[in-house]
Amino acid sequence: MSLITDSENLVKNVATASGDALAATRNRFGRKLRRARATLEDVSQPVLERTRQTAAAADDYVRGNAWTVIGVAVALAALIGFLSAKR
Repeated sequence: MSLITDSENLVKNVATASGDALAATRNRFGRKLRRARATLEDVSQPVLERTRQTAAAADDYVRGNAWTVIGVAVALAALIGFLSAKR
C-alpha cells in the first residue's frame, strides 16, 4: 500500500517540487520498489518449485500410462462432442 502512496507522491512532486524533493521521493520510491520486488521473488519461489514438481509428476504419469491417458482423452472428447451435439 505504501508503494502506491509513494507512486502518487512521486507523480505530484514531478509537477510541483524542486529538484531535491523530487530526488528524495524518487529514491524512497526506488527503495520500496526494490523491496517489493525482492518480497515477490521470495514468495513466488515456493510456488514455482511446486509447479515444476507437479508438471514433472504429470509428465512421468503420462509417459508411464500413455494408453490410459489416450483412452481418457478420447472418452472426454466423445462426451464433449455428444453434449455439444444435443444443443
